[in-house]
Amino acid sequence: MHSNGHSAHEGQAALATAAAVQQNLQQRHEKSGNMFRLAVLFSAGLLVLGVIGFILRIADGVSDTAMWGYYAAAFAFVLSTAVAAPMVAIAPRIAKAHWRRPISRIAELFGIVGIFNLLLFIPLIWVLPPLDNGRRTLWFFDMVGEPVPNYSPHIWATLAILALAAVGVMLLWVSALPDFAALRDRTTGRKQKMYAWLARGWYGTTQQWHMQKHRLGILGAFYFMMFIFVHFLITVDFLMALVPGWIDALYPVTHAASALQAGAASVIIVMVILRQWGGYKEYIGLDQFWGLGKLLFALSLLWIWFWFSSFNIFWFGRKPNEISVLELFIKGPYLPLFYAVFVLSFAFPLFFMIWNPIRKSIWGPTVLAVGVLIGIFLDRIRMYVAGYSVADQSPLHAMDHVPVANKPDIADIFILFGAIGGSILIYLLASRLIPIVSIWEQKELLLYKLHKPFHRTHVRVMGKPD
Repeated sequence: MHSNGHSAHEGQAALATAAAVQQNLQQRHEKSGNMFRLAVLFSAGLLVLGVIGFILRIADGVSDTAMWGYYAAAFAFVLSTAVAAPMVAIAPRIAKAHWRRPISRIAELFGIVGIFNLLLFIPLIWVLPPLDNGRRTLWFFDMVGEPVPNYSPHIWATLAILALAAVGVMLLWVSALPDFAALRDRTTGRKQKMYAWLARGWYGTTQQWHMQKHRLGILGAFYFMMFIFVHFLITVDFLMALVPGWIDALYPVTHAASALQAGAASVIIVMVILRQWGGYKEYIGLDQFWGLGKLLFALSLLWIWFWFSSFNIFWFGRKPNEISVLELFIKGPYLPLFYAVFVLSFAFPLFFMIWNPIRKSIWGPTVLAVGVLIGIFLDRIRMYVAGYSVADQSPLHAMDHVPVANKPDIADIFILFGAIGGSILIYLLASRLIPIVSIWEQKELLLYKLHKPFHRTHVRVMGKPD
């Protein structure tokens, strides 16, 4: 047991019984106001724009790889935000942190966006050239010395993204099983049949609770492994291999680490929306923003560590191919984007989050999370648009020239809007089916929480689960 000196009611539901928590959260789940409907219509409109942009892009053909740079950046941005967000639920759950309970479902719901990300990936399969045209690749021979199939990068990347999406949906479903059963027992008609099918015979036996606990741990571990593996395949085959002379063993991990940062920022944005306009102020409080703020600060430091480790090798190596890579991504046509990424992803979080009043607040982490998302968005444009701009050069060990900046046209802008809008739309629709704040986790929290007087104040005493 340990005592927490913060306000006993800050960020927690002022509800004393499990029945009251159940009723309160179920009512909030079933209620959808005008703001929710407007958000659905707005995100659906963005998705329609994205479809129009995709049709315009298809009309121009797929032979010119440079034309698909912004599409690849849109795919990578969704991979780096929505698909990374479930890690915010996985890591604190392993650490048995209580503060993550109101926001775990917020993060897990992003797992269903992995299906949309899989759909976004399909056109890139046709854009990426096969191995038989002599393009650069890390795929040479298999374990018995035979050349690998020409479409090995396409096959393995597709299977990896499919597996990541499947594990994300399974993680969400296993986590929501008790809530499906609770809604099954408190609804009628078609909703009851739907929730009964989703609950799959859940009645809260001791065996079922043990099963859920262990499967959440296993699925969380698999999600993390597949998350890293997908970032490795995408960055190697769909980005690094397209740029002559770009050899960086750290970049796949750099890409994944920045995605974790963007995933944490995405959860913070949803948290503040639910707190301010969704009616969940009793559940999402200072503890949640403080916890994720510290995580965001740590990931910002990790960003600079990975970036400088790679930059250091290229800067001091000074080989022609290394100089050309620096010229393309940092010193050349995309220098303004690099400055913006550096400031938003590292400098601002470092400078502002070191101050307790900012880190321990609601709006401090929120503002910085918005900046991080903008920074990651610009970083994906910088890397993928630049990389796809040189993909059609001959397979040399260094670029024969550094192309000028590839500015977006109307199709590119529509595609970027559509990728973001489609992700938001799927998330919103999923939140109508699954409670966005976990009912069972809030009820379980009552078993570990006790408010008691201490001198002239009250403290919250929390127990740690086994």
